[in-house]
Amino acid sequence: MQPKIGIRQLVEFVLRSGDLNEQMNSQNTAFEGARIHRKLQSERPESYEKEYYVQREVDIAGTPYIVDGRADGVVANDTLWIEEIKTSDPKFEDLSENTKTLYWGQAKVYGAILTQDLDYETVKIQLTYYQRPTDKIVTEEHEYSREELQDFFNNLVHEYERWIKLRNEWRDKRNNSIHQTDFPFPEYRNGQRELAVAAYKTVLTGQRLFIEAPTGTGKTISTLFPVIKAVGEGKIDRVFYLTAKQSTRGVAEDGINLMVEKGLQIKSITLTAKEKMIFPEEVDVKPDQNPFMVGYYDRVKDGLLDVLENENQLTKNLIQKYARKHSLDPFEFSLDLSLFCDVIIGDYNYLFDPMVYLQRFFAGDDDDNFFLIDEAHNLVSRSRDMYSADLNEGLVVRVRTLLDKSTSAVESKQLKRRLTQLNNELKLIKNNFEERAQGNFVATTEPLDDIEKAILNFNEVTREWLPKQPDSDLTSSVLDLFFAGNKYIKIGEFYDNSYRVLMSKDDDGNLLIQEKILDPSPYLNKSLEKGHGALFFSATLSPIDYYKDTFGSSDGLVMQLSSPFEMKQQNIIVTTYVDTKYAARINNIPNIVASINALVNAKQGNYLIFCPSYGFMKQIVMEFQSRNPATDVVIQNGGMNENERQDFLDAFRVKSDKNLVGFAVLGGVFSEGIDLTEEQLIGVGIVSVGLPGLSEERKLLQEYFDEKNGRGFEYAYQLPGMNHVLQAAGRLIRTSKDRGNVVLMDQRFATRRYTDLFPRHWNYFKKAYSVEQLEQQIQSFWSN
Repeated sequence: MQPKIGIRQLVEFVLRSGDLNEQMNSQNTAFEGARIHRKLQSERPESYEKEYYVQREVDIAGTPYIVDGRADGVVANDTLWIEEIKTSDPKFEDLSENTKTLYWGQAKVYGAILTQDLDYETVKIQLTYYQRPTDKIVTEEHEYSREELQDFFNNLVHEYERWIKLRNEWRDKRNNSIHQTDFPFPEYRNGQRELAVAAYKTVLTGQRLFIEAPTGTGKTISTLFPVIKAVGEGKIDRVFYLTAKQSTRGVAEDGINLMVEKGLQIKSITLTAKEKMIFPEEVDVKPDQNPFMVGYYDRVKDGLLDVLENENQLTKNLIQKYARKHSLDPFEFSLDLSLFCDVIIGDYNYLFDPMVYLQRFFAGDDDDNFFLIDEAHNLVSRSRDMYSADLNEGLVVRVRTLLDKSTSAVESKQLKRRLTQLNNELKLIKNNFEERAQGNFVATTEPLDDIEKAILNFNEVTREWLPKQPDSDLTSSVLDLFFAGNKYIKIGEFYDNSYRVLMSKDDDGNLLIQEKILDPSPYLNKSLEKGHGALFFSATLSPIDYYKDTFGSSDGLVMQLSSPFEMKQQNIIVTTYVDTKYAARINNIPNIVASINALVNAKQGNYLIFCPSYGFMKQIVMEFQSRNPATDVVIQNGGMNENERQDFLDAFRVKSDKNLVGFAVLGGVFSEGIDLTEEQLIGVGIVSVGLPGLSEERKLLQEYFDEKNGRGFEYAYQLPGMNHVLQAAGRLIRTSKDRGNVVLMDQRFATRRYTDLFPRHWNYFKKAYSVEQLEQQIQSFWSN
């Protein structure tokens, strides 16, 4: 496949200069921008050819490249005329000169290629700028000669050549090392070779593969290794390893480092969230006063060259070190560095979130990209959050209060007017809500168009008002309202029959409006089409059809592996005498605590008990402690900070001659992604089947999927709950040296509805019909 360089990529890399002026996010999205482009294009004459494909083969550093892109519109009659359409929020006159230079630069490259290909001596180029909040259109037109545009294009290519040469030299070095790199362990674990082969074949065929592989299989290295092998063979050129949590990003880094120790040369980068990446002295500093942003683009190429010539594995501390050396904003610097990396490790949102996805990679489809989706079971709930938005009346109330009190705010008349308009619309909705509400909740299938218009108007004024104000609580609150409104508008662009508007009141009586997506699968599918293929992997992807459906990948391939560990390492027991359905919970606490005692009294050691809610956990803990006052207990609470969470885990890592029992909630921070090995954990108790609490949102999910596929209860309640159960149980056996019991405390686990969801390595589960039988089964396990 002949390598390509996008015209926009070429222009932006070479011509960017000046400050990194991080203005408030535009309310424009690719989705909305495409709509505006189509609208304007439809108004042009018949001779107008829209989305005109433009390409030129050029020799760069001895390699033929295709430089290509699509001009928004071309008319080729007696004269050649090219239109470049741009959409954004600021007024045209407020755009920076560099922004305009980039706009014109892109159009001039189209002109350079088409004047030569179509044999025109001159071309007229029109820049059409659409200011979205006001629908105002500004046009500028210039005429250029073929000769001057050809010089412009040649200079761009010449400037870019040294970077292409750097990339080509690295690619040769990388590929040679990949060819010589073997699997980084002396032998494959059970199932690893099959997994690696399947992953490699998935890259070759450009498909999507769903992999359910129990803990201990070595999923990370078994997917990274074959996909990197495919990079070395030119099947793909870039790997995105996407995760839900910071801890699993570290696992990916470890996998890369294992191969690097065996001779692999590859450039990898871990992208870190902006708030954790920027320097302390940048916090709350305006861009035009931030020394790491002022003149950023005038320094960034030196910084890039310094890192690329000296480093391969780019992590937070290393990026910050070079960013400080070259006075660069470290977050933006990390994004610029990622363009030159072979493996990019980061959060799901860099691909899937419509608010923050990496436009530099995902503005269009690219077969050079391949996606590894780790702990993929998390993507269902995460994607619903990404494509949902909310607006709280309390934000408006706070801004009004502070604005009325402010003596320093200037030129606030228009802001007050638009704020009043927004407040009035909220009042109308609130009055309507109070008339219709049964309880504290109203749902509708129709979007609230009037509130969206009010938000747009407020944000348009805010954009002009804020730069004139001194920093204060008021400006901070206005920004909070601006960003909340911004997301509400953007998410509203996706609104279809899978959305509902939810209205309720918060604890202070303020109206809360939420745009909630019930089924984001079409949007996940569209994101996945930005690459050549994908691997989804997790210890818990059952039933696979549920995940294929909710990821928009019904044609995906499936691979389910057996546990690499011996069955005798783990004893799965279902207590049929425990009923945790809501109405029976209180009466069953004695049975639950007796079952916990049977688990922890059989052998001295550390145990984790997972409960369905904080409230129920509190009741269980009180009963347990009254019966076991000498037992050490640690308890999860809802507001634990990082240090408190670490203290909770550290308690399990300290050797003791007493029992330790930890109580945590299903689906919480301790139910997945933690490793307590060997004697650090020898038993897990799970109370209930983990059904999410009843809520209006869950009810809407159930109704939606009942209508879509007849599986509403499963999709809304049973499967999310069972996923939490499987993840919690997975804390027990992490290595070949681990041993222990898993006690499932709910009679529903013994029914066909749940046993059909048990993973293959649970097929030997036992049933306990009494506490006495449970005690015997646990003691028998330890004696054997």
